[in-house]
Amino acid sequence: MPDFRTSAAYRPTGDQPAAIETLAPAILAGERYSTLLGATGTGKTATMAWIIEKVQKPSLIIAHNKTLAAQLCNEFREFFPDNAVEYFVSYYDYYQPEAYVPQADLYIEKDSSRNDDIDRLRHAATAALLSRRDVVIIASVSAIYGLGSPDEYRERVLELAVGEEHDRDEVLRTLVDSQYARNDTVLGRGRFRVKGDQLEVQPANGETAYRVSFFGDEVEQITHFDPVTGEILSRLDNLTIFPATQYVTSKPTIERAVATIQSELEAQVKMFESEDRLLEAHRIRQRTEYDLEMMRELGFCNGIENYSRILEGRAAGSHPFTLLDYFPSDFVCFIDESHQTVPQVGGMYEGDRSRKQTLVDFGFRLPSALDNRPLRFDEFLSKVPQFVFVSATPGAYELRHSTVVAEQLIRPTGIVDPEVELRATANQIDDLLNEIRRREEANERVLVTTLTKKMSEDLTDYLLESGVKARYLHSEVDTLERIQIIRELRLGEYDVLVGVNLLREGLDLPEVSLVAVLDADKEGFLRGKTALIQTIGRAARNVNGKVLLYADKMTEALTGAIEETNRRRAIQLAYNEEHGITPETIIKGVSDIAEFLTLESPTVPGRRRRGQAKVEGMDRAELEKLVVTLEEEMFAAATELRFEYAAKLRDEIKELRRELQALAQSAA
Repeated sequence: MPDFRTSAAYRPTGDQPAAIETLAPAILAGERYSTLLGATGTGKTATMAWIIEKVQKPSLIIAHNKTLAAQLCNEFREFFPDNAVEYFVSYYDYYQPEAYVPQADLYIEKDSSRNDDIDRLRHAATAALLSRRDVVIIASVSAIYGLGSPDEYRERVLELAVGEEHDRDEVLRTLVDSQYARNDTVLGRGRFRVKGDQLEVQPANGETAYRVSFFGDEVEQITHFDPVTGEILSRLDNLTIFPATQYVTSKPTIERAVATIQSELEAQVKMFESEDRLLEAHRIRQRTEYDLEMMRELGFCNGIENYSRILEGRAAGSHPFTLLDYFPSDFVCFIDESHQTVPQVGGMYEGDRSRKQTLVDFGFRLPSALDNRPLRFDEFLSKVPQFVFVSATPGAYELRHSTVVAEQLIRPTGIVDPEVELRATANQIDDLLNEIRRREEANERVLVTTLTKKMSEDLTDYLLESGVKARYLHSEVDTLERIQIIRELRLGEYDVLVGVNLLREGLDLPEVSLVAVLDADKEGFLRGKTALIQTIGRAARNVNGKVLLYADKMTEALTGAIEETNRRRAIQLAYNEEHGITPETIIKGVSDIAEFLTLESPTVPGRRRRGQAKVEGMDRAELEKLVVTLEEEMFAAATELRFEYAAKLRDEIKELRRELQALAQSAA
């Protein structure tokens, strides 16, 4: 297996080397808890990457929201181009959990919208963990939720090699048992088709497919190809196909589980009947027997995760299998923005338990459903051998438990923490509009934080009416759209981003020179000292960075945030003077942090961006000619009703036009 090796394009600088030399030996020495206290813009992500390279251990990075996790994944893929860097977050764009409100006799059925791209990336993460050690997983709190047994998952892996003998019918049965669907017309993720002696399958973790040619029972050839264009990408000697779902169960397991579930059902019905609760008794019998019938016939049912404890043979009250169980025993867990993420991980269990207990009490679920849950905080701690907390403002828990703390306050670019100015709330919107105009003229960007979602939407509408290119960002904007919005801000497609609580931790936006905090004196979670320091940090990547705090009174949080910002300014100024550094705005390419959603995993041969091989080395005239050719091909594909291929060509044309624009700007 390859070692972790960072890209030679990056080298530690500032106080990064000291932080690395403090934390890496501590991890190798077995220290359980460590903290990297790193100011915004000091390169904490880079420091984490170099620590991983030093310790050579599989690593999990947990972030507190999907947008930050996507950005981290993109950055770690730049640091580790030859290693497996995967993304693991909830695959729901929308999720309404099953619930019951007794006061209103209201049952709310589970409703969700699953994102197919994110589901593929989750499969890529578990596949990487079971096939190699040089793996970095960037995850959200989804990492502590039930996932299915890694042993069952591993047993369902199908391995084929050229020259080996495999009964073709048995191979097909294995795919069906692993939840692959046969479709001899359309190939897609998690599907396979059969044509004579040829089997074509598209794995659950990939966008490309494989063709396995049999000669009798012998595997004669394995071909890796693009299912859209038919282009042959490579020929392989062996192929590993992972199951189409992490909740794989064998027939003997299903048969054993059905008997246990039936026994639990009878006990629950008897209990309800003894209490003269006939409605609940009828309800639980009807729902459970339907699920059992589906499991007998299909090996699966909607909501099968509610029976996970029985399917996995776990004892009542025991914790579920999670992503953590797919890691080897010596991995390291980095908790990014730990002041936010640690409380988030700790708070998941109680909310989930309360909702499920109501479902059990009123006959919607069996008691075993209570064990389909996130980990309790103590269980989470017991499953992770070593922690590194990473934050500009670590909380009391992190500092109390850490035996090693490395402080990283120097920005290699020399940028000083932004100036912080207090302004009265009277006419704050008009004053803000004037400041935005100045940034528009300088081709710089602005972040504005409000107290409520409604206010962020209303302010965005007002700015748009005033001729400002603005967007809002809050928790109701779905995951991939958030990622795209942030990218478009950096590209200058609009100048102002308005948000509530998503414009704080970790977002790397060097084009932002102004951060405005409305109603900064309204004390609370969104205007506490930690929140204000994090928000101020969003302007710490631009040499012209400035923060406006609109407030009518000084609060304890405001005083603390300003004092800490001034302390860090003094340290950076002293470093700049000692080393003769002139501060410069961070120059960072606007890579698409959602681009990896359209890429094969690094674990899959043939990983590339569409069109990449074509454009390398081309001059402007050749690129323009290629755009015209692809446009003709796109229109022809649309005429022939090959809309999926036409859409892929459209996206490639957009990318080529951006490259043309970049060439034009560099020539100017």
